[in-house]
Amino acid sequence: MQKYILIISTLDTKSEETLYLKDRITGLGLKPLLMDISMRGAKDSVCDITPDRVAAAGGSSFKKISNSRERTHITNIMMTGASRIAGELLGDSKLAGVIAVGGSTGTLMATEVMRSLPFGIPKLMISSTAALPGLSTRYIGTGDIALFHSVIEISGVTDMLKNVMDRAASALAGMVKGKITSPKAEKRNAIALTMLGPWEKCASSVRMAMEQKGFQVIGFSAAGIGDKAMEDMIAAGFFNGVIDLAPGGVGEHLFGFMRDAGPRRMETAGALGIPQIISTCSVNHMTPAKSKYKPEFHQRRKYDLDKFRSWLRLSPDELKQVAGVFAEKLNKTSGPVKILVPLDGWSSVDSPANPTYDPEEDRFFTRALREKLKPEIPIIEVDANMEDPEFAKAVVGAALEIF
Repeated sequence: MQKYILIISTLDTKSEETLYLKDRITGLGLKPLLMDISMRGAKDSVCDITPDRVAAAGGSSFKKISNSRERTHITNIMMTGASRIAGELLGDSKLAGVIAVGGSTGTLMATEVMRSLPFGIPKLMISSTAALPGLSTRYIGTGDIALFHSVIEISGVTDMLKNVMDRAASALAGMVKGKITSPKAEKRNAIALTMLGPWEKCASSVRMAMEQKGFQVIGFSAAGIGDKAMEDMIAAGFFNGVIDLAPGGVGEHLFGFMRDAGPRRMETAGALGIPQIISTCSVNHMTPAKSKYKPEFHQRRKYDLDKFRSWLRLSPDELKQVAGVFAEKLNKTSGPVKILVPLDGWSSVDSPANPTYDPEEDRFFTRALREKLKPEIPIIEVDANMEDPEFAKAVVGAALEIF
């Protein structure tokens, strides 16, 4: 079956430049399929998927879109329609990869479509605004998107722009035509693992021990984006077990801090019945943006990770609140769960030499969790720091019992 390279662009403003890219993709032996997501004055004749078809897939029509002044509303309609069409191509096994060109609006729209597609599908965004502060993170989000900064404006087919388009087309062709390993493990043995510097020793020990037992262990940085992406990939069927050493994103979402991993954090595996090991690294700390500190935050015990990031100690009441959210999420699980709590500190930050070390206050969390958690979910306390070898061994032993 012929597979296509989906090209996404706004032909009302970038027709000549996009058609050059289409020709380059054809010249590389690939089959292009051009989607026009224009919202004004589109030239339907030069595209394969017209703006009216995109608008219809989004529940509207191009006439309504072009006559509307509600930019946010019509942009959402076009993104929804484009995502549905891309999903249909993928479902019919007709999609080999996606490439797009755009400025700020075009890039926001095209990357929204790319993020709707699963991990492993080649995705390349050529953008003149890739380097604008704050936008690159919005463009990529939790998607595996290659962001190509054109540097120059995408306006006029000059030799310099041809150079950009040639390199981008060749890069995508390499991803599509190369011998690429499937991201899904063939032997149903893939385990998701949350990781971060303050518990790197524990995470690495767990990973190596599980790999020796025949599992593939895929790590995610538990700093907000990585663990949010993990939830998406669990939902997409990539994993058969989860070792969640650091679900701090649950509390960060509750309080609106920097490592916020979204409302679905620590829910997806349970809904699917996937076995889980849960621990508590960083759950006793919060990371509000320094520019948004409340006056009382300056009085908190803190640990400076570097000049940009500080961990502030949660209060006993806050620990109880987080425990309540943990219990609410875990009580809904349909698969096996074990919770392991180290009694002598929840990361390398939790050591007697550091000001936020307080195992006694940590017990407020554990007691509150035990009170609210359904009895069939065990809480296993380990007399060690999370970074001690004894704790890693306990995690691996518990994992092997339920995976």
